[in-house]
Amino acid sequence: MQITTTFRHLEPSEALKSYAEDKLQRIRKYIDEPITAQVFLAVEKIRHSADVTITAKGITIKASEETGDMYAAIDMVLDKIERQLQRYKDRLKDHKISPENNGQLFMKSIMEAESIEPSREPVVIKSSTFSIKPMSVDEAVMQMDLLHKDFLVFTNATSDAINVIYRRKDGNFGLIEPDRA
Repeated sequence: MQITTTFRHLEPSEALKSYAEDKLQRIRKYIDEPITAQVFLAVEKIRHSADVTITAKGITIKASEETGDMYAAIDMVLDKIERQLQRYKDRLKDHKISPENNGQLFMKSIMEAESIEPSREPVVIKSSTFSIKPMSVDEAVMQMDLLHKDFLVFTNATSDAINVIYRRKDGNFGLIEPDRA
């Protein structure tokens, strides 16, 4: 695991650096190598903040915490990262289709298709609401990957406009932005 530790507005401390590195070893049980971790430790007046970014095998997870104690901030942010990785690992397990369930899923989809009455006009079958959080394009890509969605609607933090990011068939991403003309 490659770990980079950056100190902002405080003296570099080997004790803090080794404490963060020891705590980061816990994430190895969730992700295989190679793992790149960036730890940013900062102090602003009395607020101690710890930001961690983990990158491994196409997944990027970010988390940050602020408290009155740097060691507590490190503990809290790594607990948050560990929870995100656990959810990610659980989602990967849930999406695997076993051979015995495959026939049941197929029959269920046939039953649902037969139950819909044919009509001349399209009908809205499902509607959902959600809050749109301001974020950068990179954060939107990360959220889309974590949620295993094909698209994500978000407010662009730089332009304050509603954008849509989507996964293309070639594996890359597309971004739809409104025209301000």
